[in-house]
Amino acid sequence: MTPQNSTPQNQNSSAKASQGSSGSNKERNEKGRERSRPAVRSRTAQAPGQRTRAADPARLVAFEVLRAVSEDDAYANLVLPKSIRKHQLDKRDAGFATELAYGALRGQGTYDAVLAKCVDRPLDKLDPAVLDALRIGAHQLLAMRVPPHAALDQTVGLARAVIGAGPSALINAVLRKVAARDLDTWVAELTRDETDATRRAAIEHSHPEWIVRALRQSLVAHGRSVDEITELLKADNDAPVVNLVALPGLGNLDEARAAGAVDGELVVDSALYSAGDVGRLDSVRAGTTRVQDAGSQLVARALAGLDLGDRTADGSRDGEQWLDLCAGPGGKAALLAALANEQGAVLLANEPAAHRAKLVRQALEAVPGEVWDVRTGDGRSIAEQYPDTFDRILVDAPCTGLGALRRRPESRWRRKPSDVGELGALQRDLLTAAVDAVKAGGVVAYVTCSPHPAETTAVVTDVLRLRNDLELLDAGAALDAVSLTGNLGAGHESTAQLWPHIHATDAMFLALIRRKP
Repeated sequence: MTPQNSTPQNQNSSAKASQGSSGSNKERNEKGRERSRPAVRSRTAQAPGQRTRAADPARLVAFEVLRAVSEDDAYANLVLPKSIRKHQLDKRDAGFATELAYGALRGQGTYDAVLAKCVDRPLDKLDPAVLDALRIGAHQLLAMRVPPHAALDQTVGLARAVIGAGPSALINAVLRKVAARDLDTWVAELTRDETDATRRAAIEHSHPEWIVRALRQSLVAHGRSVDEITELLKADNDAPVVNLVALPGLGNLDEARAAGAVDGELVVDSALYSAGDVGRLDSVRAGTTRVQDAGSQLVARALAGLDLGDRTADGSRDGEQWLDLCAGPGGKAALLAALANEQGAVLLANEPAAHRAKLVRQALEAVPGEVWDVRTGDGRSIAEQYPDTFDRILVDAPCTGLGALRRRPESRWRRKPSDVGELGALQRDLLTAAVDAVKAGGVVAYVTCSPHPAETTAVVTDVLRLRNDLELLDAGAALDAVSLTGNLGAGHESTAQLWPHIHATDAMFLALIRRKP
């Protein structure tokens, strides 16, 4: 155990023994006898009443995010920016708070396994706020370049300020045990007697076991080696860089570049931004530049870029009607609408939930209004109102989101295996509705942010089996045609799957289904 992690009692004893006999630090007690006092106390050697009581703002933001996720079922990416603005964090502290909150959420499985070894009761018997504070402390101690004494002192101070003095003593004791080993040593101890590879990977890479199994199956189903599972799990735990897209014909990346963004390597009009709060950019506030994963940009452009043999002599697609069937919250709809505006097409964006339909309208405001419209309604009934109508349809189906675990760190702990089956019926219904609404000769893009075969190839196969007027186009070739590399290597048996560990994108699946003329 290093000196900064030693107990307060040991440090006090060392301080007294090292003073010598000069008398310069002596005081008289109430009986007139002399006593020695240390001239200076180290922070970790302070008496409980003298230690940090205030909550460091950056750590307080991280704590508020974890509490909102745990208590209110909130999404970290929505809570975090609001909390950063509320506490007026500067760029440096905002970055620290972001890493602390997201890192604690991503590493929760591993940290909970460590904490279970350091607490004298089951973790579910702890106050949830105490457990969240322990996770924040564990991430600092095991995965951040924070000096142990600072991690201990500031986390205990946070707990004392927002939870109470009693719990802070428990947190102090537990985190001192955590600090006794580094992360690799803890993982080695936790997995020492574990022979099952899936359970070992779940502990080491902080994923639920069922997700590890699902991702192994997904790799094989999409033509990759199961040996890639370790790299995929590691990629899920990497902090993603913010991806930007400039809406074609409407925005540009000049402001973002001036602020430190670098051009994306996969898709045109994209950039990677790591210079702080992207919401401070005027172009982002105006909506002409948007935050959107490069994988999402690629699948939208792949649909819009397909040559259906219907271009006019000048290369436009005047009169084409496009549909985004599951448009909320509006990211892909905005990109599609901008592309439609350039190509002479129009877009209908459909969203069943009224509050999300409002978000879609807001996302589309930067695009000329005559190009788009928003329908609020159940996508499964779209063909009743618009049979055989659309040239191109995007079905970005509701899914488990297993392909975006790096951007949605809390979702790995929130999802259940039963979600896959429950969503499957909806996915099939939406895809069936889309092929009923597309014109003969038109194309439906079926997209999920999940590589799970039950949400991807199985859904497509089931719908194709019921119809003899449908055919698969080469989705891998369509992605290559709109990528800057021209060779993503994402195609497999006519469908395509992007991967975090291969393409540094979310794990987006794409199938292109053409209704035969």
